[in-house]
Amino acid sequence: MGIDHYIPVVPYLVLRADGRFEIREALATPRGPRTRTLATARGALGPELLEQAARRATRPFDAERVRERARELGLSVTERREDRAARELLAVLRGGGELDPVLAAQLREELARRPRESQPVELAEVGEWVGADDGRRGEALRGLLRVSDRITRSRTVRAKAKRVFPRFRSRRARGG
Repeated sequence: MGIDHYIPVVPYLVLRADGRFEIREALATPRGPRTRTLATARGALGPELLEQAARRATRPFDAERVRERARELGLSVTERREDRAARELLAVLRGGGELDPVLAAQLREELARRPRESQPVELAEVGEWVGADDGRRGEALRGLLRVSDRITRSRTVRAKAKRVFPRFRSRRARGG
């Protein structure tokens, strides 16, 4: 039996420890089950990644099933191609990266032409975390937990330990 006799199982997602995720295809072969990585990415699952995985798949690819599974695993799923580029640009700029001044001016002009949507004040600071990798988010969480621990410790009222046993005094110490 050759490669023509592969029996596919549905594509599935694998979350990696470093924050990446993979779309894989499981195959049954005469020598046992095998998997192939169809696509790998970080961040949101977008149409480009699904198209790449579909091109590499050996059998029909069910993109909707992969989207559903991504939502179950808590991955963000986007239908818009433009969002990925915007997220990547924000991550680069917030990470201290530089942008060509000509491109920056063109970007400002283009964004100024777009209708503004009001953003709730509560969400204004959330923009800092758009495009942040899991390592940065994890470090921020650990920092918050350390601060919380310090506050909790400083506010704990420590009661004086009560003596369990009465104090013994000898008769000689009293002079008697």
